[in-house]
Amino acid sequence: MTDFERRGMPVEIRAKGRRLEGYAATFGTPADIGGRFTETIAAGAFSGALRSNGDVLALVDHDPSRVLARTRSRTLRLAEDSRGLAFDLDLPDTQAGKDVLALAERGDLGGMSFAFTPLDEKMDGNRRELRAVQLHEISVVLAWPAYGGTVINLRSLSSSSPFRAYSERALRLLELSK
Repeated sequence: MTDFERRGMPVEIRAKGRRLEGYAATFGTPADIGGRFTETIAAGAFSGALRSNGDVLALVDHDPSRVLARTRSRTLRLAEDSRGLAFDLDLPDTQAGKDVLALAERGDLGGMSFAFTPLDEKMDGNRRELRAVQLHEISVVLAWPAYGGTVINLRSLSSSSPFRAYSERALRLLELSK
């Protein structure tokens, strides 16, 4: 997996259980990509990826040896709404899961990130709009995420709402090196 792009963002945490939820990406907010261009994500950009039945992973810091959840096992649930790519995941009883839980309870998580391959994009001068992407994974970022705008909450498994409304923030994208 070396031929895709990554984006990341800081998060907001509320500790109430063993479930994380929030947004891995938000729509329509301009982001400066390393001073090279401004990028936005169009509403619906993830819809094809979500319909494809592909297995999307939830990782810690993009590390495939630290899997938190995956769509194939239904421990990771993804959905698009009017705000962006919402996620809801069950934290495992593994060292990685315990570490994320401990940091979430303290409010010490750095943010969220996602890895993707652009499938449909529009370039207009120094503006890029992502219209469709292939989603590979989302990641909890422990230290310094690349951009702002997502929200993540820690909540109990018994909570009835899988996706809740979150405070608005600007989404600032920064391309990570491969």
